[in-house]
Amino acid sequence: MTATDPHTDALAAEAVVVGGGHNGLIAAAYLARAGVSTVLVEARNEVGGCASTVTDLGARFNICNCDHTMVRALPIFDDLELSRHGLRYLEGEFSSIHSSYQPDSTWLFRHNAEEHLDTLSNTHPHWVEPYRNYLNDALPVAELVIEMARTTPSTRHFLQRLATMKGRGARRLLAWSKRSAQDVYQHYFDDWQIWMPAIVTGPTVWGVHPTTPGTGLAGALYATKHLIKTARPEGGSGALTDAIHRSFLAAGGTCITGARVTGLIIRGNRVAGVELADGRNISAKHVLTSNDPQQIFNEWVHGSTADANPAVERWRSQPVHDGYESKLDLVIDGLPVYKFEERLRKHIGNSDLHTPTTVVSPTPADLDEAHSRRQQGAIADRPSLLINIPTNLDTSMQLDPTEHVLSLEVLFTPYQHDWSNTNEPERWLTILDSLCEPGTLKIKRWRSMTPDRYENEFFMPRGHTPAYAGSPLATFRGTPKDLTRHYGPIEGLHLAGAAAFPGAGIFGGAGRNAALRVLKELV
Repeated sequence: MTATDPHTDALAAEAVVVGGGHNGLIAAAYLARAGVSTVLVEARNEVGGCASTVTDLGARFNICNCDHTMVRALPIFDDLELSRHGLRYLEGEFSSIHSSYQPDSTWLFRHNAEEHLDTLSNTHPHWVEPYRNYLNDALPVAELVIEMARTTPSTRHFLQRLATMKGRGARRLLAWSKRSAQDVYQHYFDDWQIWMPAIVTGPTVWGVHPTTPGTGLAGALYATKHLIKTARPEGGSGALTDAIHRSFLAAGGTCITGARVTGLIIRGNRVAGVELADGRNISAKHVLTSNDPQQIFNEWVHGSTADANPAVERWRSQPVHDGYESKLDLVIDGLPVYKFEERLRKHIGNSDLHTPTTVVSPTPADLDEAHSRRQQGAIADRPSLLINIPTNLDTSMQLDPTEHVLSLEVLFTPYQHDWSNTNEPERWLTILDSLCEPGTLKIKRWRSMTPDRYENEFFMPRGHTPAYAGSPLATFRGTPKDLTRHYGPIEGLHLAGAAAFPGAGIFGGAGRNAALRVLKELV
């Protein structure tokens, strides 16, 4: 339970967690369930952040993609008793559909590796042997990556784990981490149609070019999806954060929404709490924040004794990142018919092709154009697309049983684009329609979520979603400590968001690791 500090009349707790997205909620729930008095502060009027599900236009929409994979590799489901708090996952027959602007090459991804190869032998038989060779090399790497993600980073633990593997996978992990994603995939595959979907859902989502050295661990992406089954929370992506929130409250945590943090209270080189925009203070010896670190060090420590800290200065000198993702939410009448359906149904019959996310990949040349145009604030003619219809698997998301919801994610859509004077969102609808059989995409209502809206509505500076960009070698070495070990450069301040390890997408490892770090210090 929280208390009032008798010296300041401020709220007081052992720990304050800033940011009520999935990482912040996970951190807060772990602390509260361990008996630590914890206050969670969220700037929006409800928790969930970009993992939430909202009601708009008479429908239910997921703010981000509704597929959950890596978060299922963590023990949070059991640790936080999320099933008792209402979380249930739904699994489809296929993990994803991989298409392009040339739909005749569309292929299906199955979780079970042998079933996947079986399906591939029907649609693309010449890919089977290369894919089997890929799995032989990539599965040990993926197993080690998952092990690293599940465990609070420790150089000693990593050394022990590498030793037990007797080199199998470990040497390849370190080698891949220095290479580029495109280099790794082209070692196994000579057709871009098979490796480009991994680029779209890896380096493209991270905002980097696939030839960038250090992106090579994206080469384990397909293997990882064979080890962890992709699924969706019943009720939408926000059912995950709702369940974590209930677990936190049940453990005695305090949640303050509609409250924006504007500064850290720092005494000497130690955090002592946070300041809120409404003038209130919350005192605490530990502050865990899931915000963008650059916002923290650029806006929250001015005028404090930490101003002259060299590590703080290093954060301030780093370039500011712009957001580059947008999402359209559509209410549609019936289900569209994709142009690739007829060809695939010759091999899979009446299997469901509307539940899995469809990845529409550009050609390598188109992706080069997208990166080039992004620097100018422009959008490529053929952007990378992610399409899903969550209501087809999850009828609980249907407010009107006659309507479906379709979500379309588009990359790259730069923050610096003139969003007040553009016809881009309408053009993406035209592109989507061109991927469907004529007259089958029946749009009733729609909205666009562009980087400027993410900034204004979700308090994301410049609409940017941070992601951990360090290599396994950096993580192994524990550099930088504030991201990989969740402490420093200000004592008691712990970075717990997606910018810290392991972060990106709906994962939660950073929030969990930061909480475990605090619990270790409190022992």
